[in-house]
Amino acid sequence: MSVRGAEPAVIWARPERAGRGPRPAFTRADVAAAAVRIADAEGLDAVSMRHVAAALGCGTMSLYNYVPRKEDLYELMVDAVGAEHELWEPTGDWRADMVRVAEQTRELMYRHPWMPRLMSPVYGFSPHALRYLEHCLACLDPLDAPYGTKLELIAMVNGVVTTYVRNELDTAERARSLPWSEEQENAVRIAYLGGQIASGAYPRMAAAFAEDAGPIDLEGVLRRALERVLDGFASS
Repeated sequence: MSVRGAEPAVIWARPERAGRGPRPAFTRADVAAAAVRIADAEGLDAVSMRHVAAALGCGTMSLYNYVPRKEDLYELMVDAVGAEHELWEPTGDWRADMVRVAEQTRELMYRHPWMPRLMSPVYGFSPHALRYLEHCLACLDPLDAPYGTKLELIAMVNGVVTTYVRNELDTAERARSLPWSEEQENAVRIAYLGGQIASGAYPRMAAAFAEDAGPIDLEGVLRRALERVLDGFASS
């Protein structure tokens, strides 16, 4: 929804507080920290300008002097969490460094389960996001490829991790909402699937299950997905 007369602007290019008057009582970092605490405790849907203002002890309209739009609040939150990335001196092994980046991003998303919902290129150029991208590009210095290709690699690694974590978090959330145990739910679904496979209507699925009927190694799935992404760029 567009606002008549509104002009596009980047929160980072705006002054910390609009207008004249006394010294601001809060910084953007204070606002972002309050919003992150709410999201961590209650989920992203609980983050509102009213809720954040209450957490800071100010009026909702006062908060708009610091953050003009809710989208800007989200951007501040993403940037605040981005500050948690621990950057290291690249080892010279770009594959190992990118796997380490992926593992750290995954841990960060588990600390802040709402993060996968806000992963977007729109928020990709905040101060801490730029710091993170510069670090990733430094890790990729040994890879003989144009910078555009390297940025694609970073985006694909982040995409794999985000998809993996979001699926796990959604599955866990669904399990918590069940009126019975997760084991009971899985048993019913496995029984139904077994009957369908045994019907003979799905011979390739039957062969797939016969080939490997053990539990899915989710850690292995993520690692193989990352390795395949890195393999593709190593050979390009």
